Amino acid sequence: MFRTKRSGLVRRLWRSRAPVEGDGEADRGTTHGSGGCCMGKATKVAKSGAGSEAELKALTHSILKKIKEKQLEVLLQAVESKGGARSPCLLLPSKVDAKVGQQSYSLPMLLYKVFRWPDLRHSSELKRLSCCESYGKINPELVCCNPHHMSRLCELESPPPPYSRYPMDYLKPPDSPDSGPSSSDTGGTTYSAPVGLSDSLAMQESGERAHWCVVAYWEEKTRVGRLYSVQEPSLDIFYDLPQGNGFCLGQLCSDNKSQLVQMVRAKIGYGIQLTREPDGVWVYNRSCYPIFIKSATLDNPDSRTLLVHKVFPGFSIKAFDYDKAGSLQRPNDHEFTQQPRTGFTVQISFVKGWGQCYTRQFISSCPCWLEVIFNTR
Repeated sequence: MFRTKRSGLVRRLWRSRAPVEGDGEADRGTTHGSGGCCMGKATKVAKSGAGSEAELKALTHSILKKIKEKQLEVLLQAVESKGGARSPCLLLPSKVDAKVGQQSYSLPMLLYKVFRWPDLRHSSELKRLSCCESYGKINPELVCCNPHHMSRLCELESPPPPYSRYPMDYLKPPDSPDSGPSSSDTGGTTYSAPVGLSDSLAMQESGERAHWCVVAYWEEKTRVGRLYSVQEPSLDIFYDLPQGNGFCLGQLCSDNKSQLVQMVRAKIGYGIQLTREPDGVWVYNRSCYPIFIKSATLDNPDSRTLLVHKVFPGFSIKAFDYDKAGSLQRPNDHEFTQQPRTGFTVQISFVKGWGQCYTRQFISSCPCWLEVIFNTR
């Protein structure tokens, strides 16, 4: 029987669907956020009323066969590369509903469930990425259904579990206020980043466009390369070309021979996307492994502790909130009073966490990590 190109694309797409927990594939390390939340609780797909696998397959096939071949190719490119390859928007009618078992889904929601998050329940759990044409638009007739133009929102737990707390008692102030922009949970490491910060300040004084942040890459206690000044609203931070456009960590010269560092380097992959938006700065985990984030604006301003938040692949978190940053009482904040010149920072560790529940008490013990230093001038 003659098989059309469209049928072949549909079959390839179905084979590339997101694994459901318990189907024998859910533990694959290459899945992008097939479940979980930012504090580390795994979620399971509810089976009651969700329809059978055969029913879902039949429905998905029938919908995909109605999509144009070029659009199927776009969807296949996004799904097979797991979002690594830059793919255009997939604009489809937003008001087409599909029913699986007792549950009805919009066309975008069905595609998001099939190809990214089988446990997805509601569109309120999602955040559209800024690269998408539908970003910021309300109820358009055509909406982007590219599953990799979406991210899953982190839901921060309250109160947080004790293991994620990072007590201020552990913080060791640097020898002088000018010793570095990083938070002082460094295990006594002396930083020279304010000197490096002059690199980006010199660029600004020479007439170049002002940066909104600079990024430092560290391997354990050693900063690798110069500070990366960010002017564009969105930046990819990744390890190997051509896995993104922006800050390629693999192009930096490092003398670190540690096996752990080399192992984590290999897992950075597509890394993260850092985006400046009207309400703050968002971090999207593009990699296949969790990242860990500490930011003062993720916590209660009156708290004496900062939390280390675990962000799973495919999830986004507002790592820096402008409104909360403005309300922080710096005189009462141990970290900021130690570093009056540097403004606000966010620390991000790839793959390995730090804090009380880990063997690493300080981020400077993590193999590969970033420090994002915001320009508050």
